[in-house]
Amino acid sequence: MKTAIYPGSFDPITLGHLNIIKRAAVCFDKLIVCVMVNSDKLHTGLFTPPERAELIRKVVYKLPNVEVDWSTTLLAEYARERKACTLVKGLRAVSDYENELQMALLNRKLNPRLDTMLMPSSAKYTYISSSVVKEMARYGADLSDFVPREIIDDVNERMRQRRGE
Repeated sequence: MKTAIYPGSFDPITLGHLNIIKRAAVCFDKLIVCVMVNSDKLHTGLFTPPERAELIRKVVYKLPNVEVDWSTTLLAEYARERKACTLVKGLRAVSDYENELQMALLNRKLNPRLDTMLMPSSAKYTYISSSVVKEMARYGADLSDFVPREIIDDVNERMRQRRGE
């Protein structure tokens, strides 16, 4: 069974992320979407890692070979534990390539059985990022073109909480 991991912070998951998930899911027997905890951003997220995983589950529940998890483990080690052969990484712009290439080489050094598949974003999602979504949500903008409809209320509610409303 070919298992891949799509790692990320997903704070929150966007339509761009969902596009990569759907496209990658057809390439593997199992795709694990894993919320990875960036130690630099441990206490700065809009949602906690378990909350992010739950939001992703709300979005991908119809995709039978997609599993959702979260981890504080080093990605190469997590992939070894889950017996994954491939990491899936989305690329929005050329500037993403250098960083992702460096990470792919590092992960391969740490786990020689692990490959990385770089998947270009669909053109209509290249400008979407979780940071842009959070900024728009702060101002009460319509998020329907940016995040899956299943979680729009969750994102808006969390922003209202942050503003003390």
